[in-house]
Amino acid sequence: MKPLRFAIFGAGFWARVQLAAWRECGGTECVAIYNRSAGKAEAFARDMGVPAVYDDPEKLLREVQPDFVDNITEVGGHKPLSLLCARHRVPCICQKPMASSMADARAMVEAFARTKTPFFVHENFRWQTPLRALIDTLRAGTIGAPFRARFTFLSGFDVWANQPALRELERFILTDLGVHLFDTARACFGEASSVYCQTHRTLLPAVQGENVATVLLAMGQARTSVILEMAYAKTALEREIFPQTQAFVEGPLGSVELGADYWLRVTTKKGTHSRRHAPPRYAWADPRYDVAQASMVPCLRNLLGALQGQSPGETTGRDNLKTLQLTFAAYDSAARNRVVHLTI
Repeated sequence: MKPLRFAIFGAGFWARVQLAAWRECGGTECVAIYNRSAGKAEAFARDMGVPAVYDDPEKLLREVQPDFVDNITEVGGHKPLSLLCARHRVPCICQKPMASSMADARAMVEAFARTKTPFFVHENFRWQTPLRALIDTLRAGTIGAPFRARFTFLSGFDVWANQPALRELERFILTDLGVHLFDTARACFGEASSVYCQTHRTLLPAVQGENVATVLLAMGQARTSVILEMAYAKTALEREIFPQTQAFVEGPLGSVELGADYWLRVTTKKGTHSRRHAPPRYAWADPRYDVAQASMVPCLRNLLGALQGQSPGETTGRDNLKTLQLTFAAYDSAARNRVVHLTI
């Protein structure tokens, strides 16, 4: 099969990693990059071996005519650049969060629907090796229909060093990390019927948005009680395990625990079965981000299969509307200190 020719929009921190992950997948060729700063795009192209550089995205689409675009810009570029792709009928993969409001997200999804053009969101947490093992275990029914679960992501890691723009976000942890946990919870338990959230802004004077959040969800037909705990803070931790997510899920037939170092422990009346689900290691990946960056490969393989018409893509733009709905409902709940009820 002929490789798909694609263009990248954005030359920031994650763009380099995503291009390396695309090359790991095979079946694609990056033929151009756009960035509003031409100098940054030129440096990216030189370092990463991309043949064409543009500071005008529409000119790129006209002249290069890529098979698809990977939009890896900051959130401010998601809507305008994705809509540009829709107008040119170029399939697009948009970085998360898809948009800064539900209205914008719906407009993006509908624009691609009108032009019958594929549109996806790059949502890679559900593809992390240990989280995928958890999802598969739950879908297999090993512990029955879960009635309670907890996901925890607590870290003192300086995420702002590589992504300084995160300091300026008025809404931070729920849009940066929360969307990942909401999407993973949906993959595990189905859709949410209610959301209750509390947020905090701890002593990080250079960070504008909330950096701690606790969310309680009722999810799926079983109305599973799901607690999400997240924090980027100077919290005193015995051990830093960034960027790992820990989880504990209870069901009528047993429990599943995802602990540090990727250990998944499944306990039923037969006893406890333990297995380590470590991510693959890639030379291009930063070891400090190992499980997160490694997950880009299966994520992109899934989306590539969809672009080639070989298999469905899990994280379509329309599906991701449900993840964003949870995100903005959580902000609404925190602002009003009340439970927000949703329609499944």
